Amino acid sequence: MRNCLILIITILLTAVSYSADSGAPDIKFLPGKQVGKVQTELIKEASGIAASRKNPGVLWVHNDSGDSARIYAVNQEGVLLRTCRIGGARCRDWEDIAIGPGPDKRCNYLYIGDIGDNGARHKSVTIYRVPEPKVDPNSKQMDIQIGPAETIELIYPDGPKDAETLMVDPVNSDIYIISKRKIFCQVYRAESGELTQRPVRLSQVAVIPWALAVGGDISPDGKYIIVRSLSHASLWLRPKDQPLWQAFSQKPLNIQLMPEPQGEAICFDAKGQGFFTVSEKAHQPIYYFARSDESNKSDD
Repeated sequence: MRNCLILIITILLTAVSYSADSGAPDIKFLPGKQVGKVQTELIKEASGIAASRKNPGVLWVHNDSGDSARIYAVNQEGVLLRTCRIGGARCRDWEDIAIGPGPDKRCNYLYIGDIGDNGARHKSVTIYRVPEPKVDPNSKQMDIQIGPAETIELIYPDGPKDAETLMVDPVNSDIYIISKRKIFCQVYRAESGELTQRPVRLSQVAVIPWALAVGGDISPDGKYIIVRSLSHASLWLRPKDQPLWQAFSQKPLNIQLMPEPQGEAICFDAKGQGFFTVSEKAHQPIYYFARSDESNKSDD
């Protein structure tokens, strides 16, 4: 009953928030198109997705709680290419995955968010950071180990939170987590310069005007932020020469997503020309939302 009430309030707030698009980002996306379907039995609760920077056409996917500490490389058609076990990591409640810069400026890193906490009971949450591996689609070695991963422990300034959204700023490596269960989701940041501390204390920097955020991503150029619920997504434009979190004070663009049984995962493609979504449950479609030609021209 409580979740239904929150969902009703969210829908009403969303309708008010998006009654007009003035001030929203000047960008448009085409309707979602199915480009593939998860074809492996290993992925049954796709909770996070990220587009590889090192391997063209590869998507990194992981399950929700219940799996071991591993991620899966699939192509856009949903064919499994590689299973990567993460050395030094454990899976309590993995909810999202992101790609961004890290200590070695020559490579990109995978950030895996063990941030789920349905009962808001855990004193801290964990991010695992590991350099993105190379995936050879012609290799017969399907199961490999990577890492060991660096463990980043985070604590909230106002007590435990359930969260399913992890993002990494490609401009400065700051980590963002968005809480899930408040009527207005809270946005928290860990500055990259503080990630060597143990634990890292998050700072609340913004809110978004609806509840039940279940996934998000930042475009590879750091210009756009997208956050999704089960049925829709909001997209914000980063203010020029401003910290990323200030985008959330501006009006977002509302994007209607394709119907999914339990859609949680969302990510921009490697060039920022569109975004992917995929749902939990077995053998789910992979949808792609391409930017319209008009939007691409407006960025020229």
